Amino acid sequence: MSVLYKMSTHHIIRLLCLLTILSAGTCRAEDYHVPFTFAEYNCENLFDCVHDSLKNDHEFMPDAERHWTFSRYWKKLNNIGRVIQQCGENMREPADKLRTSNAYAYHLPDLVALCEVENDSTMLMLTHASMLKGAGYRYVMTNSPDHRGIDVALLYNPLTFRLTEHHSIRISPPEKGMMPTRDLLYAKGAARSGDTLHIIAVHAPSRSGGQVASEPYRLTVAQRIIQTVDSIRSEAPQACIIIAGDFNDYSRDKSLRLIGNDSLYEVSESAVGFNHSITDVTGTYKYGGEWNSLDHIFLSRQLNDRVKNCYILDNEWMLEKDSQGGYKPFRTFRGPLYNKGVSDHLPLVLHLEL
Repeated sequence: MSVLYKMSTHHIIRLLCLLTILSAGTCRAEDYHVPFTFAEYNCENLFDCVHDSLKNDHEFMPDAERHWTFSRYWKKLNNIGRVIQQCGENMREPADKLRTSNAYAYHLPDLVALCEVENDSTMLMLTHASMLKGAGYRYVMTNSPDHRGIDVALLYNPLTFRLTEHHSIRISPPEKGMMPTRDLLYAKGAARSGDTLHIIAVHAPSRSGGQVASEPYRLTVAQRIIQTVDSIRSEAPQACIIIAGDFNDYSRDKSLRLIGNDSLYEVSESAVGFNHSITDVTGTYKYGGEWNSLDHIFLSRQLNDRVKNCYILDNEWMLEKDSQGGYKPFRTFRGPLYNKGVSDHLPLVLHLEL
């Protein structure tokens, strides 16, 4: 029996999409009207269900309060994979225009910054076993001292981004005795266009304990980001820099304004839902019935001049009805109760003309 015979129609379609993308690999992106696609997504506790003796991950065990079983974990992996796939489906090009240029409206994201992933095991499952297993993604990630084991990761397509360097950047607590937080992830590589990109993936400390009490943590992270940017620019003054992640602050807050004052542009500040006319989504996160964004993307001027568009992906299946009106992200948990959803955040999608 041939391999193709055993494959489902769904898998054959996905394979054809992938082959189409690969066939475009030797051509210029502008010939195909396919921009360089970057996405950022907070996965909301993408934990496996195996205990790490060095971390406080007890709540994500099958016999714990959350009852985090392998079937729930597997569903979560496939949901995250589905979100990432759909981050590549909205190219904002008319279908007839795409057809006349031999281009296709489906293009997997070239880079995806992920927050709230537990470890290497979860990333292996996501890239090699979930719905993304045929996409060919590779990844790099941090190994942070965060007490729960939360890390950040960067997925990349090796056909459109050639990774040349990556490392973690440790954040020193602002005061003695404070708990350690997540590392920053730095990655450097060359896009298919030949442009060298510097990426900093961020998951800043939460607002636990209140915005004011926790703010020094996030200001420390912002200062470390600026130091890293200055270091990059000392060697490459015209560097193309992307800083993205969950900053746990809003655009008006001190940490974000500090980063924005360093010749970096928050391209996501006015982003709304791709389906805004239906969903009325104006942020990546909803709290108390109000949309706002804890997720942000900053660019250096060299990339800001090449932005095609930036939006929030808000497909219907990623949302649920909000009792306070409208929609909200379809999260995996409501407190300790399993909600069968995807994440309490929505992803940002950025298209660049490189």
